[in-house]
Amino acid sequence: MYKALTESADYLRERLPFSPEVGLVLGSGLGPLVDQIEDPVVIPYAEIPHFPVSSAPGHAGQFVCGTLEGKRVLCMQGRLHGYEGHDPAMIVYPIRVMKLLGVENLILTNAAGGINLEYKVGDLIILDDQINLTGKSPLTGPNIDELGPRFNDMTFAFSPALRAKTIEAADKIGLHVRHGVYIGVSGPQYETPAEIHAFRALGADVVGMSTVYEVIAANHCGLPVLGISMVTNMAAGVYNRPLSGEEVIETAERAGNNLRRLIRAVLRKL
Repeated sequence: MYKALTESADYLRERLPFSPEVGLVLGSGLGPLVDQIEDPVVIPYAEIPHFPVSSAPGHAGQFVCGTLEGKRVLCMQGRLHGYEGHDPAMIVYPIRVMKLLGVENLILTNAAGGINLEYKVGDLIILDDQINLTGKSPLTGPNIDELGPRFNDMTFAFSPALRAKTIEAADKIGLHVRHGVYIGVSGPQYETPAEIHAFRALGADVVGMSTVYEVIAANHCGLPVLGISMVTNMAAGVYNRPLSGEEVIETAERAGNNLRRLIRAVLRKL
């Protein structure tokens, strides 16, 4: 695995205009942020040796590298999910490649269902912690000693320093944000009302089908993480109506401007 990772990183290093300092991962419907990247260089995942390819709706499946707010960014326009059939170790493959390329901070975004009854659609949630309810880990199997320890600490899964900068950034642009705990599930089916009730009892505020593996892998290799969820729908049972993936993507695209403003404000703080 480490040999494959280094070969992927070497391929990208030859094609990128610089060594990136910030990694961005964009969730469902949040891809338009890449349109604001200056002097973009686009590399489809399918062109990178050993690289897994995203097939999820609303995910372009490519790296976009350039500058944003004066920072050298490498943006994943489309992430990988377990429900596509990817093994957890392959889902975090791009995160590990980012680390090898020199990325110093990782910003993860996602579209999530609101469990906390105080939330509303369009809210931005700074993630303080997470619950991995998938029953799997990207660290299963032989440890990659070159990246991190066999048993890594998850006490500060999301960087306190990055969370503090995000609060300051939101205040500066007059944007109201909330805090919460993300619970990650495998999907692809949406949760039942009974499951959401149980998740709420566990202390979860938002639910989604991504992010938790990426956070684990980033912590394993010493990459500070900021996580931001956009509430694109209230979870099953909150309102007495069915859920749809089309609604999630449409809401994310409609309400995504605030998230783009926040990310740009955070980059100015880094």
